[in-house]
Amino acid sequence: MFVVKGLQGRSVPCVFMGYKIYRNRAEIRPRMVLGIETSCDETGAAVLDETGTILGESLHSQKEVHLKAGGIIPPIAQSLHKENISRVVQEALERSSVTPRELAAVATTVKPGLALSLSVGLHFSLSFVKQHEKPFIPIHHMEAHALTVRMLQHVEFPFLVLLVSGGHSLLALARGIDDFLLLGQTLDEAPGDTLDKVARRLSLIKHPKCRGLSGGQAVELLAKDGDRLQFRFKSPMGQRYDCDFSFAGIHNQVMLAIKKKEKQEGVEPGQLLSCVQDIAAAAQHTVASHIAKRTHRAILFCKTHGLLPQNNPTLVVSGGVASNEYIRETLRIITNATGLQLLCPPAKFCTDNGVMIAWNGVERLKQGKGVVSHTQDVTYEPKAPLGRDIRAEVRDATIKLPVLKLKTKS
Repeated sequence: MFVVKGLQGRSVPCVFMGYKIYRNRAEIRPRMVLGIETSCDETGAAVLDETGTILGESLHSQKEVHLKAGGIIPPIAQSLHKENISRVVQEALERSSVTPRELAAVATTVKPGLALSLSVGLHFSLSFVKQHEKPFIPIHHMEAHALTVRMLQHVEFPFLVLLVSGGHSLLALARGIDDFLLLGQTLDEAPGDTLDKVARRLSLIKHPKCRGLSGGQAVELLAKDGDRLQFRFKSPMGQRYDCDFSFAGIHNQVMLAIKKKEKQEGVEPGQLLSCVQDIAAAAQHTVASHIAKRTHRAILFCKTHGLLPQNNPTLVVSGGVASNEYIRETLRIITNATGLQLLCPPAKFCTDNGVMIAWNGVERLKQGKGVVSHTQDVTYEPKAPLGRDIRAEVRDATIKLPVLKLKTKS
């Protein structure tokens, strides 16, 4: 440690080996990581230190543009990322009062996601780390979602993870920051995608209560005033004893019901039905029920095979769909019945953001895992599994579920 007097005895910082050292105070500032996220339709950046303190963040959402277009159009998403990424990163740095020189590393989502979106974040990041000669940490998007909870509270490995969003759904056992066992994943579309399609088919964008809301948010809002028993949609895969998901069948059932009601009411497609709240409630409940049942089996499998700790076993739920309160309450019925603690990050950390990427970078930096030189070439991977796939073992266990009434207060 060296000491240099600042002007008039003030504390003057300088940089040494990635740490900020404050002269006259013998204080070493924790290492700091810049996180960059562009896997889908959010351009996010954040600066975190290794204690998990968020020093500065910025997020540009493309939601309004894609809402008007009726869905995410990859070339438009790519164009908006290119237009905003430099500003978003600069804002995060300025709000953190951290210069590029002071960063210990840069972490960026490189898999999985939309190819055109991933390419923007990776290209920008590689140019940035080369310019400033900083280590680079490639991030798996789903790993980042899984680990975000550890930024907010102390959660020991192993724990069960359910990740549900507009583009993904999976169940995995987290045994370490880069050690996951994949128990189940979607076989077709993701739950958020299903709810968005239901909202578009119901034309909820035209509903006075739903202006400015995403499809999933609109379904959740209207479902609160609906009667789910007016429409009985079948939860899929009832005879398959695994933890995989399938939401396409739910989607098809809802589409048929909407078409039938339009005919009965004499309503043209694109106009609002009188029973939109009931359809929204029934669709949401069926999605929630399917998620809960597959999660229940994953819990029983892990318990049977001694994969979860005896004391305080935990289920972590994250991803955009995890912010749906009805789905959370349905999962709480399962965790209460099986003796697990249910942890969900706040809604703002469930959706895609730079904070979760920076935190994943912090976790990897502290353990020295996956950190590469600024001179090394890195590629993006639109499709990338999380961890080691043991879905066949789950299926072969043929675990039958006890009957649970999934009745929530919501």
